[in-house]
Amino acid sequence: MATSSEGEGSIKPKAGFNGQYEAEVLRKAMKGRGTDEQTIIQVVTSCSNEQRQQISNYYKTMYGRKLVEDFGSELSGNFEKTVQALMLSAPRFDAAELKRAMKGLGTDEAALIEIMCTRTNAEILAIKLAYKKDYGGDLEDDLRSDTSGHFGKLMVSMSVGGRDEKSGVDVAKAKDDAKALYDAGEQQRGTDESRFNVILATRSFEQLRATFDEYAKISKKDIEKAIKSEFSGDIEKGLLTIVKCARNKAAYFAEQLYKSMKGLGTDDDTLIRVVVSRCEKDMEQIKHEFQRMYSQPLSQFIADDTSGDYKKILLAIVGN
Repeated sequence: MATSSEGEGSIKPKAGFNGQYEAEVLRKAMKGRGTDEQTIIQVVTSCSNEQRQQISNYYKTMYGRKLVEDFGSELSGNFEKTVQALMLSAPRFDAAELKRAMKGLGTDEAALIEIMCTRTNAEILAIKLAYKKDYGGDLEDDLRSDTSGHFGKLMVSMSVGGRDEKSGVDVAKAKDDAKALYDAGEQQRGTDESRFNVILATRSFEQLRATFDEYAKISKKDIEKAIKSEFSGDIEKGLLTIVKCARNKAAYFAEQLYKSMKGLGTDDDTLIRVVVSRCEKDMEQIKHEFQRMYSQPLSQFIADDTSGDYKKILLAIVGN
């Protein structure tokens, strides 16, 4: 369930939920010749994640079959990827995306940044447990071996899940931190990257907002501009993600969705990940920010960029 501080999801728990009935409906939709995709979309997008886990258990108990395996043999492409993503618990989905981002040659740094720099402490700890259970490895160790330099240090810092989450602002500390950031960057030749890491990785988002306000007073330059001039590559992207989330997390995810669809081609991994991971947290706020930032409804943008059952399920998730 979404908390009031996190926002409001587009998918909520189904009233009068009956897991056995939903399992039966899904079995009928896949039995025999042909598949009733519309029914599958209707069931998986009208129940909360917790309810979908129950459906999965009922399905196995009733039919001696794994629901995700039946989806795998009946569905395909991005439609199947979206359905399978919805069937994983939130920590397991994030863990799966982190594993995908690091396996094989090359690394999907954008996915690492999006997950590691935006999740709450409790979410990070749950992801680490899921990662260990599903892949047998330690998330921190894998991040350390797959990333390097200052970006690697930021990823390890994020994997601790140790950000201060208390409410309230210490103004004196905000002034001290702003001065420390200024001295570590603009005020000297070269950059003391570790100072940026310490402050951006540990302070609460509320405290960071106050720090950024103080920074603008000292520097006459916005913290985002300062980071862009002092850093480059993945560490720059990681630090900017923290700044954007501290200021407005929903706006950050609206931007991610926009980038995944604008121009030629679609970044389906990002599109599916953001839609699925935010649908029970703050999708209503993300839709509002998307409309404000791009003067177009998110649903319209998705409809113009996708097709078929893939389009239908994404629209059902975000709420048309």
